Amino acid sequence: MSLVRRAMGALVHRGYSAVRAVGAITPATPAGYRFRRLGEGVSIAFPPGAIFGERWIEIGDHTLVGERVSISCGMMPGPDLGPDSIVRIGSSCSIGRGSHIVGHQSIDIGDHVFTGPYVYITDQNHVYDDPETPIGRQWPRNNPVSIGDGCWLGAGAIILPGTRIGRQSVVAGGAVVRGEFPDHSVIAGVPGKVVRRYTPGAGWHAPGVALAVEADAS
Repeated sequence: MSLVRRAMGALVHRGYSAVRAVGAITPATPAGYRFRRLGEGVSIAFPPGAIFGERWIEIGDHTLVGERVSISCGMMPGPDLGPDSIVRIGSSCSIGRGSHIVGHQSIDIGDHVFTGPYVYITDQNHVYDDPETPIGRQWPRNNPVSIGDGCWLGAGAIILPGTRIGRQSVVAGGAVVRGEFPDHSVIAGVPGKVVRRYTPGAGWHAPGVALAVEADAS
């Protein structure tokens, strides 16, 4: 019986590996043709998450997208969202499994950006201006998002509308980030704040430490 179970298990795993390979979305597959651009070497792993609005999505060369990643433009499939792309993911990125990238106006992710699993990035949020109208029935508000080259976003990080993260920055796992952050920042917490910076000559340091060192030196 154990030999039969082992043989059946091997067949199942081989079969699923074959399904994953065939089901991946690449520039050469029919599903890949729906995107505005899928660069050379792009692979969106099977099974994908909710993917729609492909006409407004660009993904650069050699970017890998994990299983069950949702990438969408607009609230639902079908509406015309205009002539320009909305979600732009750079080259040589790695998007962790179960992540969501939800664009309505503009999301720019630079080159060589890596994320852990279950990261959420959106440029739209609900508003609560009218205290008498259910929040879900109030028209949401958009604000562009930009993530610089070379960033790392830890597992479960949430990037909210209006966020601009400079290049070569780290977002800690579970951080909820909104606002503008300079290059070479380490951002952590809820709400996300800069907890470390890089300054030439001082290296990585807590905010304000490099200024104190420079003041002492002078």
